[in-house]
Amino acid sequence: MGNIFDVSTPAKRFRLVAYWEAVTWAALLVAMFFKWVLGHEEAVRIPGMVHGIAGFMLFVVIALFTARSLRWNASTTVWALLSSIPPFGTIVFEKWAARTGRLAELSTTTAVAQVPAQS
Repeated sequence: MGNIFDVSTPAKRFRLVAYWEAVTWAALLVAMFFKWVLGHEEAVRIPGMVHGIAGFMLFVVIALFTARSLRWNASTTVWALLSSIPPFGTIVFEKWAARTGRLAELSTTTAVAQVPAQS
């Protein structure tokens, strides 16, 4: 997978933010356990805000910039945005996009050769 903290290209920035969004989802899920099972009402305040702002909103912005930079078609862009809704969906989308040649240098060379040009 390489260095996940390398943000020198749009695809690498997308990968980092996709994983970050999943980490914030995990933190929110743990906090929801503390709130709903253990009764700590305040448990979701900070993880919820971090996930909402630094996870979800950041992912949406980076996904849109990546879509423009890598010339994704509308369908790929919509799937990228929808992947931010279910927990860990961004990781699933990132893996799929890399496998199918939609993440530039992060994609395998055979997948890039098989994917038709996107407009």
